[in-house]
Amino acid sequence: MSTLPTLFVSHGAPTLAIADSPASRFLRQLGQTLARPKAILVASAHWESHGGPAVSMAMKPQTIHDFGGFPDALFAIQYPAPGAPGVAARAASLLSQQGLTVAQSATRGLDHGAWVPLHLMYPGADIPVAQISIVRGASPSDHERIGRALAPLSEEGVLIIGSGSLTHNLYEFRGQPIDAAAPAWVSDFGDWMKARLDANDLQALRDYRKRAPHAERNHPTDEHLLPLYVALGAAGDGANAERLHASYEYGILAMDVYAFT
Repeated sequence: MSTLPTLFVSHGAPTLAIADSPASRFLRQLGQTLARPKAILVASAHWESHGGPAVSMAMKPQTIHDFGGFPDALFAIQYPAPGAPGVAARAASLLSQQGLTVAQSATRGLDHGAWVPLHLMYPGADIPVAQISIVRGASPSDHERIGRALAPLSEEGVLIIGSGSLTHNLYEFRGQPIDAAAPAWVSDFGDWMKARLDANDLQALRDYRKRAPHAERNHPTDEHLLPLYVALGAAGDGANAERLHASYEYGILAMDVYAFT
């Protein structure tokens, strides 16, 4: 079985699931371009644990609508994919072997960081899915280490997805239209990230909050960028980064998608 790439997907606002935008159109065709995985493991910005990563063992994960104030059509969406408790158990074992403390949840469902992109990529909801958390207060390096521990799963037919957003400062939303132009403080950050990923400059990437332009303005908190480091680490040493998609929504959300091989 060939090794699958790992992905970082910017899921933007929950309305990505029902919007017609360059990012939603890209994700609708992305799943068709990849070898079909036997299961999917998603590290979502919307599940944070303390002290170490957590994995979901749910057999039938519920669709979690973890947002408010959006159209009824969004709340009507269900993503009834089967769970992947075997993959979650394998992930927990791999993480434990690297000295990480791992929690297991029997009931955790799929938050919108997982089901929104998967609803677009795999609308049939017929591929088993498990989630893994990010760790509150842990560094990019810590999340890269989590990803490295999970790397064998890619060789076993599991598609590892880090789901967050390349930029994520919702305090800057001022009612802009979805196709608003990105200001320089957003685009400069995205350009810096691409250059560092292209160069595999891990030291700069790990220290992005000090080195990248406008880092704290784009990420007042960094939970939406940490899934990128999980995906990067899961691709192994010397990973090659390829930006598959780049666009902006509402001017402030960079919707980049990266594949790591």
